[in-house]
Amino acid sequence: MKGLLILCTAIIMSCAATPSQKPSGMQKSTELLVSEAQGGTDKAGFKIIKDEQEFRNVIKGSFGLVELGKEPSINYPKFPKNKKVVLYNMGSFRSGSHTIGTIKSTTVKNNILYVEVPETPSGGMEIQMLSNPWFIFAVPSDYQFTSVELKYSK
Repeated sequence: MKGLLILCTAIIMSCAATPSQKPSGMQKSTELLVSEAQGGTDKAGFKIIKDEQEFRNVIKGSFGLVELGKEPSINYPKFPKNKKVVLYNMGSFRSGSHTIGTIKSTTVKNNILYVEVPETPSGGMEIQMLSNPWFIFAVPSDYQFTSVELKYSK
């Protein structure tokens, strides 16, 4: 029963969320476009988004089940035309806040894209809900990689 309550709370919270825009002081080569606490997959992984329609569908799909005719107003960030756009699902977490607020840097080594993000305390056990955070970011189009890894730094 407790698990069902947590799941229901997570669904309601994801329906009320709106996509967050990138911070204004972002570096030129990498842009954080959207970061959400809900709507991702259970397993960590990435996908390259090919066009603006797919980009909009990913963002819109993160809201889960929405009553017909009452879809939330969505402020879509601008889709970068000359960059690779990457959707990264962080996996499933049982507690804490795991959204990404900024990207410090990105590097490619041995076909792995390393995304450096600030390490933030997850909030410990006071936030008790299942979450599947995800974020979308853009990197230079000449980056060639077959996997993505997050690097947390202080």
